[in-house]
Amino acid sequence: MPKANTELFALTYGSLVTELIKDYDNDIDEINKQLDRIGYSIGVRCIDELLSKCEVNGVDIGPCNSFQNTAEVVAKIGFRCFLGMTCDVTNVTENSFSLFLYENPLSIFVELPESGGGGLNDDDGGLNDDFGAAAGGSGGIKRLEWSKLKYSNIYCGVIRGALEQVNMKVSCNFARDVLRGDDVNEIKVELKEMLAEGAGEEYQDE
Repeated sequence: MPKANTELFALTYGSLVTELIKDYDNDIDEINKQLDRIGYSIGVRCIDELLSKCEVNGVDIGPCNSFQNTAEVVAKIGFRCFLGMTCDVTNVTENSFSLFLYENPLSIFVELPESGGGGLNDDDGGLNDDFGAAAGGSGGIKRLEWSKLKYSNIYCGVIRGALEQVNMKVSCNFARDVLRGDDVNEIKVELKEMLAEGAGEEYQDE
């Protein structure tokens, strides 16, 4: 992804999170759920685009005969197709895997505060002010609540929605997050069941 597009993408996403903080009155658990839900809606729609792009560019995904094959497609093809990056697949078992993201275009301007003394910090001075206002300044989100914010949780929803379209019901969770002080971003994906149809009840209800 070109640098200018990456920066615009990050700032646009930051504005989305800011609006969610305002709309849900600093309820971090609900904000995390909404980011996942937004990502899910994107995921159920982007799987066709991924397959189309692969066909146009001569990329043969082939059948995913194991959950590890699925992990490799998500990490090496899915992330590269839509974000221009790849991630590593680790901790693979028959029903689970982890994705390690060593770069995260969503959070290039973001630093979570250590206390309720302000909003998110960023390098260009704009997003930080918006988050400070949304969080209510010094009386806003407390330190413990900031530590619960899964800022890039939209990734989990996208993965969940996309895999559901290929008959895999999974759970996704940010196990580690650089914004919360970890050394790497880790998304844990667990297979819950194989579905008879692509679209789950959550998508059908929308």
